[in-house]
Amino acid sequence: MTKIGLALTGIFALMQLYRPKIDKGHYESQKKVFPHEVQAILKNSCYDCHSNQPDLKWFDQIAPANWIVAKDINKARSVLNFSEFDQLQKSDQNTKVWGAVNKIILGAMPLKNYLALHPEAAVSKTDLEILKKYALTLAPEQKQDTAKNHKLSTQYKAWRNNDIKTPKTLPVAVNGIAYIPEYKNWTPISTTQRIDNGTVRIIFGNSTAIKAIKDHKTNPWPDGTIIAKVNWESLTTPEGNISPGAFRGVEYMIKDRKKYASTKGWGWARFLTAEMKPYGTDASFTKECVSCHSPVANTDYVFTLPMQH
Repeated sequence: MTKIGLALTGIFALMQLYRPKIDKGHYESQKKVFPHEVQAILKNSCYDCHSNQPDLKWFDQIAPANWIVAKDINKARSVLNFSEFDQLQKSDQNTKVWGAVNKIILGAMPLKNYLALHPEAAVSKTDLEILKKYALTLAPEQKQDTAKNHKLSTQYKAWRNNDIKTPKTLPVAVNGIAYIPEYKNWTPISTTQRIDNGTVRIIFGNSTAIKAIKDHKTNPWPDGTIIAKVNWESLTTPEGNISPGAFRGVEYMIKDRKKYASTKGWGWARFLTAEMKPYGTDASFTKECVSCHSPVANTDYVFTLPMQH
């Protein structure tokens, strides 16, 4: 028993020699982005992983816990880093806040294994109400917008006159997924509205998706399923009705458990504007997609419940 104890102690000591680097970054946000009470909540509940200012406790710095902490922090920063938040476009800031608040509402953030050791980081009901009210202030006001009307008119005229610069070959995302024009002939399975960024969406499913819906086999979705989410700017009519405005882009989720095992069984791609420009500068953009959809892992990472056919 003594020899075993000494051996385990030696192994534990050797483990401490390897410490993954947790880069504290070289940039800290200099602008006041959030109201004081919102900033306080974010600092208490989010900054340890989502900023360059982690407040690591002594047990966070002991291997092998340190290895897990470093991995979680690096992954979290790649999705959202509050220390670099003011470098984002205003629309991207709003989308990040909206996504973060929704993950808290769904109980996906802060991570449960993190809260087990850091209970003080829990978001209280009062804190959540403060965050929700703040997120709602970021939503574009639903009113008539002549600029949006003009943008729609210009885009429609360009489409009618074949003036839109579409590529001669199908655009391909950096992860190898090509634009799928056939989605226009697929069946709509649902609609959504995003008030945070002023868009409306129609979600289409290919024949495999439609069969899965009819057979009530959507959790998990079968391999071969393709879901296309098409979004437009949201327009408000004089009567207060919401209608689609200018086309913004289309996003795809392609189910293949083996091929896309590293991204939760789904292939992700997004093509922006009428010119279908692929989103992302490298394949790591899929981390953003997976992170956004992680709160609905229990519905196979799909947010929208399909209308029954």
